[in-house]
Amino acid sequence: MAIKLIVTSDGSHSLLNEELDETYHSIHGAVQESKHVFIDNGIYAYSRRPINIFEVGFGTGLNALLAAQTNLPINYTSIEAFPLDESIFSQLNYEPKELLLDLHRNQHLHTSNFKFKKLHTTLEAISIDEVFDIIFFDAFAPSKQPSMWELPMLSKVCNALTPGGLFVTYCAKGQLKRDLKTLGLEVETLPGPPGKKEMVRGTKL
Repeated sequence: MAIKLIVTSDGSHSLLNEELDETYHSIHGAVQESKHVFIDNGIYAYSRRPINIFEVGFGTGLNALLAAQTNLPINYTSIEAFPLDESIFSQLNYEPKELLLDLHRNQHLHTSNFKFKKLHTTLEAISIDEVFDIIFFDAFAPSKQPSMWELPMLSKVCNALTPGGLFVTYCAKGQLKRDLKTLGLEVETLPGPPGKKEMVRGTKL
């Protein structure tokens, strides 16, 4: 997999998958996108504690890193089909750097508030036996990874949501919103991060 380090508009790094011609984050700002979509409109929009999070697409580790820094009690499970090599993730300029490296190097990590588990698998292959409060759906775009955004995969993660739980993603495609409604979620189209008009949050009824 050909991966290239890039600098986004807020100064934070992202990666370009040259085979897919797709970036891991918004070119308008990787950190500000993750904060807006997954932290502000995900974690901080959810009132119960502790929070159990399931992430589809660990990628650069940015979402997990930011979640850990909220200092809220969080149990975080992430899956990644194509883990990055250390020669790549060690170059990323996210802080704190030592925590970022630990998240990449370890399958399990516990801090005072943050319990982290990372699985090297695909959404197709995994059996989700736990119940989660928030789904971070951060797969590559539907135009690049269409199967990830089809009803069977969406159903798999939405079935694991607790009532009142949240599905959050940067994507705002009409088909996604229709499918989430089909799966029993109340769908909100929210303002997107800088450079992107909209994002989606669904609430399990």
